[in-house]
Amino acid sequence: MPKRKKKKKVYLRGFRRHGHGNIKNRRGSGNKGGKGNAGLHKHKWTYTVKYLKDHFGKKGFVRHNKKQLPVINLWEIEKLASEGKLDKIDDRYIFEFKGKVLGLGTLTSPVVVKALSFSSKAMERIKEAGGEAVLLNTAKN
Repeated sequence: MPKRKKKKKVYLRGFRRHGHGNIKNRRGSGNKGGKGNAGLHKHKWTYTVKYLKDHFGKKGFVRHNKKQLPVINLWEIEKLASEGKLDKIDDRYIFEFKGKVLGLGTLTSPVVVKALSFSSKAMERIKEAGGEAVLLNTAKN
């Protein structure tokens, strides 16, 4: 039996179209099946299955109606107190806030803070300064 000839690599230098036929054959995005992600559900499906497994479908759940409370830190309350922007009754400042009070910063003066909610650190630091943390009633009349 005769030995088969090995296939030679052809570099096609010196040939005008380098083995790709008419000059118009490799133009535009139509040659590659569309721009970008076009055809991922059709003629590029095998590519999608192999490389983009999680491209289609839903990913997680988003609560669009979630209510977010405004927040304020203790250092901001301290700043308001030092600037004299809070009402003062006896020796204590009074601050009312319809949101959540967070414990970043410290209080140097006693402040009665009325808010919808507090972090545990904020409650500690308010009491250490000689103030009071009062929860506001959220029920509507």
